[in-house]
Amino acid sequence: MSRPQFDPSTYAAQLAEKKARLVELLAPFAAPEPQVFESPREHYRLRAEFRLWREDGTRHYAMFEAGDKYTPIFFDDFPIASLQINALMPKLKAAWQASEALSFKLFQVEFLTTLSGDALITLCYHRPLDAAWQLAAEQLAAELQVNIVGRSRGKRLVIGKDFVEEELQVAGRRFRYRQPEGAFTQPNGEVNQKMLGWAYEVLGPRDDDLLELYCGNGNFTLPLATRVRKVLATEISKSSVNAALANLADNGADNVSLVRLSAEELTEALNEVRPFRRLAGIDLKSYQFGSVFVDPPRAGMDPDTCELTRRFERILYISCNPETLAANIAQLSDTHQVTRCALFDQFPYTHHMESGVLLERR
Repeated sequence: MSRPQFDPSTYAAQLAEKKARLVELLAPFAAPEPQVFESPREHYRLRAEFRLWREDGTRHYAMFEAGDKYTPIFFDDFPIASLQINALMPKLKAAWQASEALSFKLFQVEFLTTLSGDALITLCYHRPLDAAWQLAAEQLAAELQVNIVGRSRGKRLVIGKDFVEEELQVAGRRFRYRQPEGAFTQPNGEVNQKMLGWAYEVLGPRDDDLLELYCGNGNFTLPLATRVRKVLATEISKSSVNAALANLADNGADNVSLVRLSAEELTEALNEVRPFRRLAGIDLKSYQFGSVFVDPPRAGMDPDTCELTRRFERILYISCNPETLAANIAQLSDTHQVTRCALFDQFPYTHHMESGVLLERR
């Protein structure tokens, strides 16, 4: 199998197709023309994951077509990945070729980098990690000036930190983020900054409070918290909650309360269906919510959560799946109308897109 084609000359055409698709999906709701936020044509992806495939006595970086685990596509570089990942790839390959301690039963490599220059490499093994591996990994981390995480069944060894540190700029202010190994982070840093700036501008300065569902590591929480009186944010993933708490503390965001609740559980709490010990010390009745911000998974909001958002004057919605976004808007369209719309090209050269809408009460 040949290497996939990478052709930046096709970028404008594929972006136009995405815009047309989004316009078509939102046409039933009389949505305005979307703002379009482009991606860099190459070196935009801050994360990359490769399987390793042994051939002619050498392990190679490899990927596979969906549904085919036996026909590798080899890579020496990866044009869509960050320049930092491309610089690290040959150095890491040379290191495992020179070290049995690093290469023995190594089957997967993951890179995580940031716009601010931090990097973490995860090495995955089909064997226990021993003292020889740790010594070799420590030497490699020092040589490459990266953090390294070694993973084997039931064990994880960390050389340096198990997270990278990012700095993103929104409306002239810099926000610092810890992004943990193994947790979700936005893969396209440049477009992520554009998404944050759009959400910040669309929310506008408010004198009331914000409810945020699916807050993740606090990616949107930090800039949006500067626009409102206070924020109640929810997230169910324990690793994301821990990262968000650290990010709130690092940025001095003292007007945010974060609770580990699912959107469904928060709905029950707000409807006073049952109490939650995780809400101890938080007076829900003290909030004057004017807006809700949601960034749900690909499945979108479930019907009950969608009904919860209906009670707010303003719904700011970031979506990674325009089909489920349209379905959620259909449920809300009798009480809310789309007044702002945007397309964020997080994933160039694929059919995937990120979009955003502001819905305001009719």
